[in-house]
Amino acid sequence: SGGYLRVEGSYVDFLRRKTELLSAQEKNEAALSNRLRRETAWLARGPKARATKARYRIEAAGSLRREVDEVKRRNNTGAKMALGFEGTKRRSKILLSAHKLAKSFAGRQIFAKLNIELSPGSCMGILGNNGSGKSTLIQILAGRLPPDAGTIKMVDGLRIVLFDQKRQELDQSQTLRRALAPEGDSVIYQGRAVHVVSWARRFLFRTDQLELPVSRLSGGEQARILLAQLMRQPADILMLDEPTNDLDIPSLEVLEEGLAEFAGAVILVSHDRFLLDSLADYIIGFDGRGGVETYADYSQWLTASQQVEKAGKRHKTKAVNTVQAVSGKPAGKKLTLGEELELKVIEDSIAEAEANLTACQASLELPEIQSKAEDLAACCVKVREAQEKVDQLYERWEELEQKSNS
Repeated sequence: SGGYLRVEGSYVDFLRRKTELLSAQEKNEAALSNRLRRETAWLARGPKARATKARYRIEAAGSLRREVDEVKRRNNTGAKMALGFEGTKRRSKILLSAHKLAKSFAGRQIFAKLNIELSPGSCMGILGNNGSGKSTLIQILAGRLPPDAGTIKMVDGLRIVLFDQKRQELDQSQTLRRALAPEGDSVIYQGRAVHVVSWARRFLFRTDQLELPVSRLSGGEQARILLAQLMRQPADILMLDEPTNDLDIPSLEVLEEGLAEFAGAVILVSHDRFLLDSLADYIIGFDGRGGVETYADYSQWLTASQQVEKAGKRHKTKAVNTVQAVSGKPAGKKLTLGEELELKVIEDSIAEAEANLTACQASLELPEIQSKAEDLAACCVKVREAQEKVDQLYERWEELEQKSNS
């Protein structure tokens, strides 16, 4: 249901309170949406847990999805970031081909005998743990790092645009206006001039923000500046290393749409399952031990990774049992006495924390809370803190369950 904001004071006071109210509502929507993404990922991951609790999480995820939809409807956030990457419209069938690439660091093999072929309209996803070689491969394909072995062939005049984790440093003292349009009051996009005010609106910036220094902008807003700079570079291949870091929900949605419509090839390093499932034609998966395999999708990579992890645990357990047999020492307890007691009561603690979270979320719906920006902001803080408590308890519960079943 809708409502109205009543403020005693001047029009300036009204605008200030309105801005605070809208900001609090947007933060609440973002928090709920991020929680929904985590819950969906948790359910898809299928950890070891009691069936009753798994069913509860499924039902809770369904309720959360309805709540997110309702908050989005109430906020009526029709503004979207008008993101569209500029391609060169090259018609070559093969833009880049790599044959038997290999790379090692300090004697440790990162990958070997890796073959890659990129054509217009294709998207290759890359997955693996931190330090497994994902960013190294990106740097090699971008021509910034030489491979130890193998060859890379590119069409003449190939344009590669790289958006990496480090990203170029933004001048924090520079104004938003100058960061978006460094050479004047307009930018050239897809062959035509676009005024900086219109360009800023494409990325959900308000006109009154143009004279703010970059240092006053949030991490998500600064990420939008980098995307704005990326958009203005014509490319045959976009190489994106964790592009979703710091992006808010509306920007994430339009990033996906922009990449889907891009005419060139895309290399996407990301742990965002939804983004990869939506865009990637196939996945290159690193196992962290020098092995690289090709997978049809995220689920196939995840299943293979879990099988490798289980095999490693079995091998480790066998080695430990062998040492214990030789030494004659008995195996230690799975859980300490304190941990056993903690496991017995942790579900009650989770239920209590979830009841508190539900109460905090219900407070957000009260008209007397929504009509006062300060109260709404304080309520959002309580919801966030309550959600963090629930998440911490679930993580601890899973940790104890895994230790108990190991």
